[in-house]
Amino acid sequence: MRIAIEGCMHGDLDKVYQTLKRIESQNGTKIDLLLCCGDFQAVRNERDMECLNVPLKYREMKSFWKYYSGREIAPVPTIFIGGNHEASNYLWELYYGGYVAPNIYFLGFGGVIKFGNIRIGGLSGIYNARSYRTGHHERAPYNESTIRSVYHVREYDVLKLMQVEEPIDIFLSHDWPVGITDCGNWKQLARYKPHFEKEIQEKTLGSKAAAQLLEKLRPAYWFSAHLHCKFAAVVQHGEGGPLTKFLALDKCLPRRKFLQVIEIESEPGPYEIQYDVEWLAITRKFNSIFPLTFKNANFGATQLEMEDCRQLVSSRLQERGTKPFEFTPTARPFDPTHSDPNGSFSGCPRNPQTESLLQLLELPYLLDSTPESREGRYSPSAAHSIQRGSFVHNSEDIPIDDVDESELEEEADDVDTGKE
Repeated sequence: MRIAIEGCMHGDLDKVYQTLKRIESQNGTKIDLLLCCGDFQAVRNERDMECLNVPLKYREMKSFWKYYSGREIAPVPTIFIGGNHEASNYLWELYYGGYVAPNIYFLGFGGVIKFGNIRIGGLSGIYNARSYRTGHHERAPYNESTIRSVYHVREYDVLKLMQVEEPIDIFLSHDWPVGITDCGNWKQLARYKPHFEKEIQEKTLGSKAAAQLLEKLRPAYWFSAHLHCKFAAVVQHGEGGPLTKFLALDKCLPRRKFLQVIEIESEPGPYEIQYDVEWLAITRKFNSIFPLTFKNANFGATQLEMEDCRQLVSSRLQERGTKPFEFTPTARPFDPTHSDPNGSFSGCPRNPQTESLLQLLELPYLLDSTPESREGRYSPSAAHSIQRGSFVHNSEDIPIDDVDESELEEEADDVDTGKE
């Protein structure tokens, strides 16, 4: 199986897919899957743009809306996680995962999916210590605080991923696991990004949550993005233990290392995206403690047995099949002939994919639950504490490069297509 991995998409789907087509043409090969490590920017229209945390000068309608509307179709199955520059209102509709457009699948805030017999896990967002032990209290329309905290990683989602026992082949995170630089050429990285050196030395560069998952899951491959540079490492899990090959990639810009193609052993194709039984069982078990206010989950309050959950999921998937529910649009796409700059945000609808999945798992729909008081959603003091969080060189504000992308077509020549 040939898999292309891309760093930060930043809405440039057209450019990335064009690059993949050139690689296929130049090498006479077929790429089976594209993985994106965050900042995908599934912006459907001007209203989604209001939920995207980027400086105003970078609020630009890129190319995702074409794929959402059906004007274009992704030429290769695409799976992505969220980063810190996302249309968070749309991704919240698909908290458990689902298609944001035909052939483009969001892994959810945390999730595991299968592609053929390859098992792919992922954690969306970035780590922030102040938000980590809070619940998912944010609701659109967002304010200046919640438009940032909505994409912060939560302990609840990490705890669910920590329950995974079956082997993971590939894992995706937006920010890097803290300490990963010890396993690669960190001196070369510091020469390229000098402002990273202090945090590398102090072991504060990256995500503690991701490091915890790396130690537990030990996937064969781990891919990240966020810091807009390429960095490779190999993690040895204990003496004589398994290896994890780590690779971080750049964003889609001319002469930048934003794409890598690997070949991994798999069953013969054709391949398709499928639900993962173990992950859906974990989802069912822990949904009853889904934290939807500032309060963290009560992890001791789960009452369902894992084996019972697994039996129910297996039975249900045997009845209906393992393919995820089909894409359904829930908002009008951007119309380039009719701008709507003054449109105001009108809330998050229930996504039929999410409703169908929850019905399959015999779970209630909770995503539009409103906490009993505004205190549960937002208070000035809580927002102030989040904004003053202990960011590492404010890692949420990695510069969004403002450069001419007319030379992007040269990138295909620079892509490493070495077999792994």
